[in-house]
Amino acid sequence: MTVIAKTDQAAPCWARVLGAVARHLAACGAHPARTVVLVPYAQLMPWGQQLWARQQPDSFVPRFETTRNWAHQLAVFVPEGRDLAGDVARDTLTARTLLDQAGLSAQREVLATPLQEAAAQLALAVAAVPPAQRDAWGLQARSLLPVADEGSALRFEAVVARIALEWALASRYATDVLFEPGVCAATDALVVLEGFQAEPLAAALQTQWGERALVLPLYAPGEDGGAQGQIALHAASDAEDEAQRAAACVLAHLAAGRTPVVLAATDRALTRRVRAHLGSSGVDVRDESGWTLSTTRAAAQVMAGLKACAWDADADAVLAWLKQVPAWPADMLNRLEKALRKGALARWDAAAGRDWSAHPALAEAVAQTEAWRAGLRAARPLAQWLAALRGLLEATGQWAELEADEAGECVLALLRLPEGLQAGLEAWEGAGRRMALAEFTRWVDEVLEAARFVPPPPPGAPVVILPLPQLLARTFAALVLPGCDEKRLQPAPEPPGEWTQAQREAFGLPTRESLEAAQRLAWRSALQTPVVDVLWRTGDEGGEPLLASALVLALHLDGTAHAGEDLRLARSVASAPTARPQPSGQALPLHQLSSTAYSDLRHCPYRFFALRQLGLQEAEELGGEVDKRDFGNWLHEVLQHFHEGLLASPLGAGPARARRLDESAQAVTVRQGLQGGDFLPFAAGWPQVRDGYLRWLAQHEQAGAAFRQAELRTTQPLGALELIGTIDRLDAVSGIGEVQTLVIDYKTESDAVTRQRIGAGSEDTQLAFYAALLSHDTLRAAYVNVGERGETQMHEQEDVVALRDLLVEGIQHDFERIAAGDPMPALGEGMVCDYCAARGLCRKDFWA
Repeated sequence: MTVIAKTDQAAPCWARVLGAVARHLAACGAHPARTVVLVPYAQLMPWGQQLWARQQPDSFVPRFETTRNWAHQLAVFVPEGRDLAGDVARDTLTARTLLDQAGLSAQREVLATPLQEAAAQLALAVAAVPPAQRDAWGLQARSLLPVADEGSALRFEAVVARIALEWALASRYATDVLFEPGVCAATDALVVLEGFQAEPLAAALQTQWGERALVLPLYAPGEDGGAQGQIALHAASDAEDEAQRAAACVLAHLAAGRTPVVLAATDRALTRRVRAHLGSSGVDVRDESGWTLSTTRAAAQVMAGLKACAWDADADAVLAWLKQVPAWPADMLNRLEKALRKGALARWDAAAGRDWSAHPALAEAVAQTEAWRAGLRAARPLAQWLAALRGLLEATGQWAELEADEAGECVLALLRLPEGLQAGLEAWEGAGRRMALAEFTRWVDEVLEAARFVPPPPPGAPVVILPLPQLLARTFAALVLPGCDEKRLQPAPEPPGEWTQAQREAFGLPTRESLEAAQRLAWRSALQTPVVDVLWRTGDEGGEPLLASALVLALHLDGTAHAGEDLRLARSVASAPTARPQPSGQALPLHQLSSTAYSDLRHCPYRFFALRQLGLQEAEELGGEVDKRDFGNWLHEVLQHFHEGLLASPLGAGPARARRLDESAQAVTVRQGLQGGDFLPFAAGWPQVRDGYLRWLAQHEQAGAAFRQAELRTTQPLGALELIGTIDRLDAVSGIGEVQTLVIDYKTESDAVTRQRIGAGSEDTQLAFYAALLSHDTLRAAYVNVGERGETQMHEQEDVVALRDLLVEGIQHDFERIAAGDPMPALGEGMVCDYCAARGLCRKDFWA
């Protein structure tokens, strides 16, 4: 409970409304103890009670309540059957049952959430109608709904609206007790303190009490002279700049002794950024609005477990879950992840089915994981799902962690997982229906998404986080109001739901006009805080430009605000650039050298040192998308399969070859598991690639070339080194009086890039390196660029034998220098740095 110190100043409105309440009680002859004062927000209940006691020390204190709290004090409401419970855990099941009975089972998962939201919006209007009058109200409401024609484009929207209305009309509500004659008789007077927007139920109760009821607005424009505070305007460049400046404004107010400071929560993501900056400065914050429970770590743990237990879960999802499981040793998890990435096992079922006999400890852990996952496979009713989920959390050691966490306790309670909370589940509509794991996972996600987590406030916190409307009737020394751009602070917010203007007016739902009036009143009230900082960003994510809100632009026109200073404190930091690394690789001799490894050395000695001598490599993605490199690997294997088959069973040029090449493509696609999905764009372009390659092949064979071997793995000694490599293809070319060997390397890059390779001469080492792997003195070498647009071109490297000799000489010279201890500096030049895996090690971005 909030305790108001005697030194705390009350908002001016309290003296006015409490005085009016006292006069009303005297006029009605009502006893204060038998009087109820309804406030718009629960946070105002202790303020009203304690301020009344301060102003009327010799009087009984009226009951300051919200409508919901008052109803709860009078009677405990237990929903039955299909009653709208106001509990997403129950209502989402009822919504699905209603859709099933309406013949919409196929659309159930799509329409359940809109139905639940529409019913919740109508519930506020229906609950404000006395139970005896609801049938008549319902007849009028039904006439305003469109007919759900079978062929209408808006058929499903109309069906959802009708089901929502019938559901709301058929439900009982916790606040129905307030319309009981006994409650009216036991309450001498009723006072409604209105916020910025009238509450339909409070207005209905006013009619119930008649002359004994009094309605008072908490905010009266012009009260306290209507003077605005000292307003400073701050335009930030982006979200992070805005968060930093907002935090700096809060810290400046605290340093000036202006407490408490209120931080208005107009955008939760921005507010959490500001709070993080304040936390790093050691400032305690009381967050009275909280944030969505699904964004907490505890909720993420539960959802990770459910997603990992899906039959088609990928390896990344299972790893993400296991990293949060205390029962899995961290060292074992590292070994498992390394093995999965090395084997490129993107799907967990492939990983679980792998032979782990060579690693007994790992095999046991994987088997235990499969046992955990198997417990959440079969379809079952909700109560059994909750028992199974609890069993999983207990077996993995996550239960104890969740119980020890404040957000975790909320997650467990909302999902009815602790013992004793499952009582009454069998009475829930739809709880007995068998659900698959995917549907149960959606249910858990919806429950967590609808709930909010409000952390316990630290005592005496000088900063309070509140939504803008809830600043009403509370006094703060300063206000920091971030998020005041045209996107986050709209003068006329969009009303929730898909209702028409006529329906909103008839049902008593919020309209754009009423929301605009409430927004402007809340804005005007907030600006009466003594010192106000208004912040907005001029650019959003993706470079989208933003204007300030129209409410802020009005301040510019009125001339009632001034430009605020950037209150962040500048610090002088001495420049300390990182020197270029120049390690020595003398102690790490390399015994085998490939073409790509030597290319690394030529491009950047430090890259060779880090990736080849130290053996550091980037971890491969388990579930990465199919890219150009995957297409190149696929094409290499397809051509190998095709040419080896052609060598064993020759075919002349023509349709038969095209069919043979298609068969090879299909076989390799199946073998590599590339059917459909991300490979479709490459598969769609395959006929052009095939035809272009076959045209080139026919010309190539007419020139006297014949395929001999593909994917030849070979080695060649060179002093203390051994050159290693895999040659894509070897052809024999019949010339005048001799048969030459042609080394071919396939390329799927742009033809212009391949031409640049050839034009680079000795700078391009790949073909010369492959030539060095062969002992032939008469060699030819060429790149064959297999274009995706149907153009296959061969680019031959002239005089490759001379280039080979230069290359061999260069390799020997370079490795003699490495053995002698010469430094291996990071060059930091050219495009090679843009995609270098060692860039984070060499720290190029921090050099002088």
